[in-house]
Amino acid sequence: MKSIYFVGAGGIGMSALERYFNANGYKVGGYDKTPSPLTDALIQEGIDIHFEDNIDAVDAAFKDPATCIVCYTPAIPKDHGELCWFQQNGFQVMKRSQLLGIVTRQKRGLCVAGTHGKTTTSSMIAHLLKQSHVDCNAFLGGILKPYNSNLMLSETSDLVAIEADEFDRSFHTLSPYMAVITSCDPDHLDIYGTEEAYRESFAHFTELIRPGGLLLKHRGIKVNCRQGAEVRYAEYDVVPDLPDFYATNIRIGNGTILFDFVIKEGKHVFRDLEPGVPAPINVDNATAALAICWLNGCTEDELRHGLKTFGGAKRRFDFYIRRPDLVVMDDYAHHPDEIRASLTSVRQLFAGRHVTVCFQPHLYSRTHDLVDGFAAALAIPDRTILLPIYPAREQPIPGVTSQWLLDKIDSRDKRLVEQKDLVEQLIALRQAGQLDVLVMMGAGVDIERLVAPATQALAEL
Repeated sequence: MKSIYFVGAGGIGMSALERYFNANGYKVGGYDKTPSPLTDALIQEGIDIHFEDNIDAVDAAFKDPATCIVCYTPAIPKDHGELCWFQQNGFQVMKRSQLLGIVTRQKRGLCVAGTHGKTTTSSMIAHLLKQSHVDCNAFLGGILKPYNSNLMLSETSDLVAIEADEFDRSFHTLSPYMAVITSCDPDHLDIYGTEEAYRESFAHFTELIRPGGLLLKHRGIKVNCRQGAEVRYAEYDVVPDLPDFYATNIRIGNGTILFDFVIKEGKHVFRDLEPGVPAPINVDNATAALAICWLNGCTEDELRHGLKTFGGAKRRFDFYIRRPDLVVMDDYAHHPDEIRASLTSVRQLFAGRHVTVCFQPHLYSRTHDLVDGFAAALAIPDRTILLPIYPAREQPIPGVTSQWLLDKIDSRDKRLVEQKDLVEQLIALRQAGQLDVLVMMGAGVDIERLVAPATQALAEL
C-alpha cells in the first residue's frame, strides 16, 4: 500500500493516524464536512483534505484499490457518497479502530479506557514517559500542549500510550500490554442500548490484555473484570491504605494543588507532587498515570518533574484567561458525571467566586437518556447558559431540546442563548460586573469555535 484515504479526516482520533502515516512516507488524504483549526494544521503538514462529498474531488492517488487503503470513522453516515464508492469498487475499507489496532499491535500498548478521564490520563502517561529516559509513542484523543499534536513517535521505545475509545466498541480492536479503566458510567446508549451492555463492553476489554500485562482499575468501578490468569491486577484511588496506588494529603488553595503519591508495594511515598494543570479531578488521573509510568521504569524525579510540566490537553480544563478579576476556561465535559466533576473542581479551585457555565449539550440521544443527571450537574454553578443541542451524527428527537433541559435545572439564574448571540451576552454580563469565572463546556464544534472570540472580547474590555 502506498496511500491511505480517511473519510472523516478532521476527527481527533483520525488525525493522529493521518500524521503517523504521513510521517512514515505514505500519501495521505481525506474528506471532512467542515474546515477546522485541526484540518488547517493537517493541510499545512502536507495532508490532502477537501470538504465536499464528491468522488471527483478525490486525487487519483487514492483511486487504485491495489495501492490504497480507506479508513473511516463510525460518525460518518452509511450513505456517504465517497465511502459508498470505495466500498463498491474493491477497496480495503476499515474503521479507524481497526487501523489503529493493526498499527499498535506490534508495540506494547498502554491503553486507557473510561467514560471520562481517558484523554487526560493517556496524555499524562505520554508526557511523563516522553520526558523520562523511558520514552514512548502515543496516539491520543486530544491535542497535547506544548507538543501541539496528538501523535508522538519514538525511535527507541516500543511503548505506545493509547486512548482506548469505547464508542462503537472501538477499543475491542486493541491488544493492551497494560490497560487502565478510569470510569464506567453508562454512555453511548444509542450504541449499546442498556447500561449492562455498556459495562459488558469494558469487561470484554479486560479479556484482551496480553499475558504478562497489567490491568489497573479505579477502585469501586462496576466492571466484571475478566483478565487472564497471567495478567496482574491492581487498583488506584484517592482513598488511603486500600488500593495498590493512591493519592493522599491533598491540599487545594490559591489556584494550586499538592498531594502525596503512595505505592503500597514497597511503601514508596512521593511527597508534595504538583500537577501542572491544577484541577482537583486531575489528582485521580495523575494517580493512574504515575502508577503506569512507575511500573514502566520512570524514576521519582522524572515523575515529579513530568507531572509539574504537564501542560494538559487542549479543551481539558484549559485556561485562556487566569487573572484575579477574570477567569475564562474551556472544558470538553459532555457527560453528567464529567460536568459534575469539572464544575466541582472549579468551585474548589476558585472558592468564593461567582461561576458561570456556558454549556452546549452534545447529541439528542445523550440528552434524552441522561437529562436528570445533566440538570443536577448544571445546577452547581451560580449561572447556567445553554446553547442549542449539537446534533453531530443524529437527527432531532421530538421534545428533546435545550429548553426542555433548561426547565429541569434548579437554578435561579439560567438562560437559553442562541449561538450567534453568546459573545454579546457575555460582554453585557462582564460590563455589568456580573462575570467572574466563566467555563465554556461541551464536546460540540460550535462551543469550541466560540471560545476564542469570547476570550478575545472579554480580554479587551
